[in-house]
Amino acid sequence: MYLDLIKNFKEKIKKQPVFGPFSKSTDPAFIEIMGYSGFDFVILDMEHGPNGLLNMQNLIRAAQLTNIVPIVRVKEDIRSLMANVLDIGAAGIQVPHVKCAGDVKEIINMARFSPLGMRGMCRFVRSADYSSIDGKDYFKYANEALIIIQIEGREGVENLDSIIDQGGFDILFVGPYDLSQSLGVAGQVEHPLVEKTIKDIVKKCKEKNIVVGNFNDNVSIAKKWIDIGIKYISYSVDTGIFSEACKSIVSSLK
Repeated sequence: MYLDLIKNFKEKIKKQPVFGPFSKSTDPAFIEIMGYSGFDFVILDMEHGPNGLLNMQNLIRAAQLTNIVPIVRVKEDIRSLMANVLDIGAAGIQVPHVKCAGDVKEIINMARFSPLGMRGMCRFVRSADYSSIDGKDYFKYANEALIIIQIEGREGVENLDSIIDQGGFDILFVGPYDLSQSLGVAGQVEHPLVEKTIKDIVKKCKEKNIVVGNFNDNVSIAKKWIDIGIKYISYSVDTGIFSEACKSIVSSLK
């Protein structure tokens, strides 16, 4: 199932946009609901959320059970978590605040087994069915896990060409909120400067056949970015979606 989820996702995103929320929930039931609702992926957030490795594996199990691709966003300053979350079955990692080609090289080195990287080798882990899978096969297919890098600051934008040339990642994700802050218009994700910067990133990536993603919490804006060429659409956050639904119910009953 682990490898099939990844392969199917990679094939789908070649043909059409894919959609999924960020999740800060600690309850696997929420992840199952997202899967049953038809989302393509979920970004299990360790950067801005309470989850740790111990309960993360149950969230990943819930995702796999309902055929939603579990991506884990790790913390910028603890990139060693990349191998940890891949060991417990994450279909991919999403790494924030990538600033240069050297960052990409480090990520690949820590997330890929030889000959692509130097990730610590162990097959007695959940992603290898606790050693039920032959080591030779596991170390090969585990290198198919998704690597998603986040460009969300002025330095990353300035180094975009060398980051693209470095390659080795599957998706380049633009974080609009942190990007707006670095451009001096904090929180104004629809500011012309922010939009132009993202459009320039999309254009350059299109020329190199690199999939681009971004975050949206407005359906009409998300559709606009799809038309521009963004294919990995992260739509809102589970806590925000639940909050809005609750407010809507309360408002309609008053």
